[in-house]
Amino acid sequence: MAEVDARADRRSEGIVINDDWPGYSLDLFSYPAHYSGDLDCVIIPHGVIMDRTERLARNIMGDLGDHDIVVLCVLKGGYQFCADLVERIKALSRNSNHTIPMRVHFIRLRSYLNDQSTEDLHILGAEDLSFLAGKGIVGTGKTMETLLEHVKAFKPKMIKVAGLLVKRVQHSLASVPDYVGFEIPNRFVVGYALDYNEYFRDLNHICIISESGKKKYKV
Repeated sequence: MAEVDARADRRSEGIVINDDWPGYSLDLFSYPAHYSGDLDCVIIPHGVIMDRTERLARNIMGDLGDHDIVVLCVLKGGYQFCADLVERIKALSRNSNHTIPMRVHFIRLRSYLNDQSTEDLHILGAEDLSFLAGKGIVGTGKTMETLLEHVKAFKPKMIKVAGLLVKRVQHSLASVPDYVGFEIPNRFVVGYALDYNEYFRDLNHICIISESGKKKYKV
């Protein structure tokens, strides 16, 4: 059986989940009964997500402690990761000599139709980000390239990107986030606020959607 590769030679690298990793059987976990038959497996259990998020929060505290930062949360898929990451940063800040004055701003990006990424990317909530001038920025969520170009125009002091998931996509030129939770195979995943046509956001674990699930919720 394939194993999860837990290499972490550099903090920017996430926990590597190999392409031949079969995932965990759904029978080992609790999940909403209305998704029965819609999922292939659990690829990252909720508890593992929480532990990894705490580690990322500690890394961010170590790098950015005492800076005034703005967290840009990319909706909708990034909201759960952002909320959990911010909570852990706040908890660490309360019990540390280093504190991070922090604000959270929400931006919505939409780039998927069914399970296919499209070139038609819409940004909502980013029209006026003048309050970012001189601040440190931690962006969370997916589809960051276009947003980063937009944010740079407002001259923040620094920009850091935190991403829970990075997919291995052949010939991809996308930049790697500064803080990565997991590096995963190029498969469509749902759960933990990641959706397929607005379904599966109520799933705590990150799972691989089944072909029957794609057909069931296709628009």
